[in-house]
Amino acid sequence: MLAFFTLGLPLVASIIVLFLKNKQTIRNISFIFSAIIFVSTLFYFPVFHNSTSTLPVKIIENMLYFSMDGLSYLMLLLTSFAGLLIVSASFIENHERSHIYYSLLFLAIFALTGVFTTNNALMFYIYWELALIPVYFICAYWGSEGREKITIKFFIYTLFGSLLMLAALIYLYVKTPYPHSFNFEAIYQLVLTETEQSWIFWAFFIAFAVKIPIFPFHTWQPDTYTVAPMSGTMLLAGIMLKMGVYGMIRLMLPITPLAIVQWGTFASILAVIGIIYASIIAIRQTDIKRLFAFSSMAHVGLLAVAVLTLNKIALQGAVIQMLSHGVNVIGLFFVAEIFMDRMGTRNIANMGGVAKIAPRFALFFMIILLASIALPLTNGFVGEFLMLLGIFQSNVLIAVLAGTGIIFGAVYMLWLYQKSMYGKQNENITSFPDLKLREILLFTSLVIIILWMGLIPSPLLNIAEPAINEILKTF
Repeated sequence: MLAFFTLGLPLVASIIVLFLKNKQTIRNISFIFSAIIFVSTLFYFPVFHNSTSTLPVKIIENMLYFSMDGLSYLMLLLTSFAGLLIVSASFIENHERSHIYYSLLFLAIFALTGVFTTNNALMFYIYWELALIPVYFICAYWGSEGREKITIKFFIYTLFGSLLMLAALIYLYVKTPYPHSFNFEAIYQLVLTETEQSWIFWAFFIAFAVKIPIFPFHTWQPDTYTVAPMSGTMLLAGIMLKMGVYGMIRLMLPITPLAIVQWGTFASILAVIGIIYASIIAIRQTDIKRLFAFSSMAHVGLLAVAVLTLNKIALQGAVIQMLSHGVNVIGLFFVAEIFMDRMGTRNIANMGGVAKIAPRFALFFMIILLASIALPLTNGFVGEFLMLLGIFQSNVLIAVLAGTGIIFGAVYMLWLYQKSMYGKQNENITSFPDLKLREILLFTSLVIIILWMGLIPSPLLNIAEPAINEILKTF
């Protein structure tokens, strides 16, 4: 029964919500479903916190075999919590055909759940592609001006990367002993030549680099994040880009260890270029949503570098940072939506003096902003400190260059806060109401998680450690 709530309930919710008509009923039912999904994942927490074994959840023999180790569980926890936040935050938006909108949201959550819990490479690919479909329609139908062209670009980019991954998976399937198998265990046991690993490495890397994104496969991201509705942007930045990092850890590390030793430094350089490039571009942004988009790109670039170091400390930091970034970026895009809702603009030049008349909003914005620039005692600090420590042990120069993203991040984030909260008051600000009760509850949830992860990260680190140790055994 618990497995049903964890794996099947998002799909059931998607179907049920699709046939509802009353907008308020749709919102209430969607919130209830998302809350139940999140609560169901919490029941697994003591199992993984107190055990080093995997927890198998068998659905259908051979094809739909689901199992969770600590890494899978943490990503499932992020997906369910972020799903609850996204559904709650979407109440601020007024969507036409809201039954279709929320149905697509739950379908995306179902697909993401499958990506993070399946133990079969073919099903991994199917869920990977399935997650793209609802996000495409959310952006294409409910996005802002110019959405059609930008959404098609996003679709083509991701589809191209996915096809490369599919080719690599089919090759691995053929290489497994007869009868061939897509199960991860069978693929992990393959003995591949260095040349074979190199080709598979690049097929995987490009597929995951598009999703993360990593330079130079990033050009779809800023435009898509900007035109997508708030919930779509939260879904993309909060959860979906983690699919790429998760894929690197789950597939690239155990399958192509020799290729990572050979090509890992070059791939890391691409990620570092992306960190510096995105940070510099973010400084020059005038649209708050685009600023957050480039900021997200800089942060996830550091995640990619950490994974490619093959260092246990860096990998632990990457896992924690995936969770932290998911929470923080949802908070940042919710901030952007509140500006848009109150002022009708995302232009930073038109903001100013908000802290004087909306002090609660200013306080929550400041806490989330400090977490995003890795202030000690916040969740952002734990992940970034561990990642940089592990990267430094592997390559000092790359660690120094990657660390500049944190410095740049403090520059553009603090500039944004000063400009919007304490700058010269704009004439539009006189009608800027402070946070409502629902918004306070959502921000409070975010702040609690930010501080809990920053002050007591050990439970999450303990859950992730056995899975990381298992993956690193391949080296």
